[in-house]
Amino acid sequence: MPKIYLGPSTQEQNLYVTGGSEEYYMNLVADTLEPYLRASGIRFTRNRPEMIAGQAIRESNAGSYNLHLALHSNAAPVYETLRGVDVYHFPGSVNGIRAAEILADNFKVICPDPNLVDTRPTTSLGEVDRVRTPAVLVEIAYHDNVDDANWIINNIGLIARTLALSLTEYFDLPFVEPLQPFAAEVDTEAGGNLNLRDRPSTRSTALGSIPYGATVTVYGLLPEWAAVEYRGLGGSVRRNYLDLD
Repeated sequence: MPKIYLGPSTQEQNLYVTGGSEEYYMNLVADTLEPYLRASGIRFTRNRPEMIAGQAIRESNAGSYNLHLALHSNAAPVYETLRGVDVYHFPGSVNGIRAAEILADNFKVICPDPNLVDTRPTTSLGEVDRVRTPAVLVEIAYHDNVDDANWIINNIGLIARTLALSLTEYFDLPFVEPLQPFAAEVDTEAGGNLNLRDRPSTRSTALGSIPYGATVTVYGLLPEWAAVEYRGLGGSVRRNYLDLD
């Protein structure tokens, strides 16, 4: 399973013109994104509101991730003059550029004005140029513009879904709508173990095995596969070997 470092803004001092803060709303987006990640088989580590950017960068660099995704909202140098979504990437990162382009393309579908969505290279944002893994920082509209701030506030679910759709495209995974998590029992033929796989494919790496009769938590379902967690380890299993009734 691919694994990302998820970094919603910790900038509580950046206030929305409509009320609330950048930290509050970006963490709300991340909260809403998490079920999509579990359902689609993307593992994640998430920063914490009490952290500062440097701590998140160090934590990201200390782990092994396939992508660092930072979530922010923007402010204009001249108050209320700019709008739109800016996706930042490191100029020399092939995978970072690809991730940024996928995110921008998908945000153009939901942004009120798709012409105001762009990708931008940067060497001055720490969460892009100081992390070891490919990284993108999404400035999800301008919180000092009334229309943009209201667009974020009124579209938290749509924004989270668009982020998830972009990540599954980037990792070449099927997009799965999240379910209310529920428990299911492993019911294999002849009482054998069930392989927990890295991706929803019999050709993918087996992360381990789940014994007959064990209980897993189900987060998402495909026609032949289920995104599950067993003893803290997430992966995919063949859904016909789960008792889903």
